[in-house]
Amino acid sequence: MQITRHDEPLQTVGEPQKVGEKMPNFTVTNAQGQEVQLTDLLGKPTLISVVPNINTSVCSISTKKFNQEVDKYDGINFYTISTNTTAEQKDWCAAEGVQKMELLSDHAGDFGHKTGLYTPDPENPTDTRSVWIIDPAGTILYQEIVIEMTHEPNYEGALGFLSALKK
Repeated sequence: MQITRHDEPLQTVGEPQKVGEKMPNFTVTNAQGQEVQLTDLLGKPTLISVVPNINTSVCSISTKKFNQEVDKYDGINFYTISTNTTAEQKDWCAAEGVQKMELLSDHAGDFGHKTGLYTPDPENPTDTRSVWIIDPAGTILYQEIVIEMTHEPNYEGALGFLSALKK
C-alpha cells in the first residue's frame, strides 16, 4: 500500500486487513518488557491507535487526545502501538502525564509486518498511522489508515463509532 510522509511516497510491506476481517495475531511489548499478543488485549471492544513515533508532534497529539477520552468509555480497551522502544515510551508518558492509555512497543516490527502497516524506509522505519476498533473476538469493526503520516486521525469518527457501540 502506498502512503506518504511529508508528501514523499512510501510503500508498506503489504495491504492492511479490512473491516469485517480478523485482525492477525501479533506480538508487541508492554511497559514491563513482557511480550503481549492480540489475544491478550481482547475480551471487550478494543481501540488501537497506531502512531509511527511517539516522540513526534502529531503522534504525541493523537496519543494525548485518545488518552483524554479514555475515561468516557467504560468497557473499552485503549492501546497505542508505536515502533519506539519501551524505554522511549515510558519517558514520553512520564513527560506528558499519560497514565491510563497503555503504550505497546512494536520495536521488533511484528505488528507492522503482520498487519501490512510497516514502512521499511531505510532512514525512518515505522508503522503507518492508523486507528482500529476490534470486537472482543478480534474482528475489525472500524479502520482508518492515515495516508499522509503527518496528518492526525479522525478522532470524531473513531470515538463516534465507540459511542454507537455502547448503545
